[in-house]
Amino acid sequence: MYGAILGDMIGSPYEFDRGNKTKDFPFFDRGASFTDDSVMTLAVAEALGQAIDSGVIDDEKKTKDLLIDSMHKWGHRYPHAGYGGRFGSWLRHSKREPYNSWGNGSAMRVSPVGWLFDDLETTRKVAAWTSEVTHNHPEGVKGAESVAAAIFMARNGKSKDEIKAYITNEFGYDLSRTCDEIRPDYHHVESCQETVPEAITAFLEGEDFEDVIRTAVSLGGDCDTLTCISGSIAEAFYGVPEHLKSECEKRLPDELRKVLISFKRK
Repeated sequence: MYGAILGDMIGSPYEFDRGNKTKDFPFFDRGASFTDDSVMTLAVAEALGQAIDSGVIDDEKKTKDLLIDSMHKWGHRYPHAGYGGRFGSWLRHSKREPYNSWGNGSAMRVSPVGWLFDDLETTRKVAAWTSEVTHNHPEGVKGAESVAAAIFMARNGKSKDEIKAYITNEFGYDLSRTCDEIRPDYHHVESCQETVPEAITAFLEGEDFEDVIRTAVSLGGDCDTLTCISGSIAEAFYGVPEHLKSECEKRLPDELRKVLISFKRK
């Protein structure tokens, strides 16, 4: 999950189209900090770890209940992390029903799923569960499944061409554009439909972990989430340099860092 959290942190100062669409920027700007992307990624990680440890990971209802409980817990501990309006309302009122969202929140928090299972079918199934507790619109579910699938394939040695073909064929995302073609007109948007393909394209074009992050930030738009998604796949493909892992850990509060370290041991 380091890639997702680092992407969130590094992209956060440039959210809402605040960057100048270049790959040349300080990697850790003074405003670089974790946001709701990291909080909810860690919430998903904790819930799935609990489901595995208690032997209920095959039970959809019990796993979803753990996901909802964990999201509420961490959301209430970090109420000002930058949640979207509808998700913030879901948290504040401790709601347990989904609200048919196609927002990119489902894709930004799904990265733990890509690391936990031994087959792609289970990976996609559990990714869908992590989305459906809030983002139960088909586009929200598709966003989560596609990112988890890309992570699973990347960590299992698939090539970028194989990942691109699978995502295109299975989910129908247009991955034919280059980042140079996307960049000029791309703007802040919070849907899976206009975040996930761009994030995957940044991963496909990046030459190493850092270059993927820089490429994603250079696109602009919802930069923390876009880069969170790109970074989550890049970690599975390239790994994350140790100095960046250390930087990630030291920028998290102790309680969130403990979740990250615990997940790393799964």
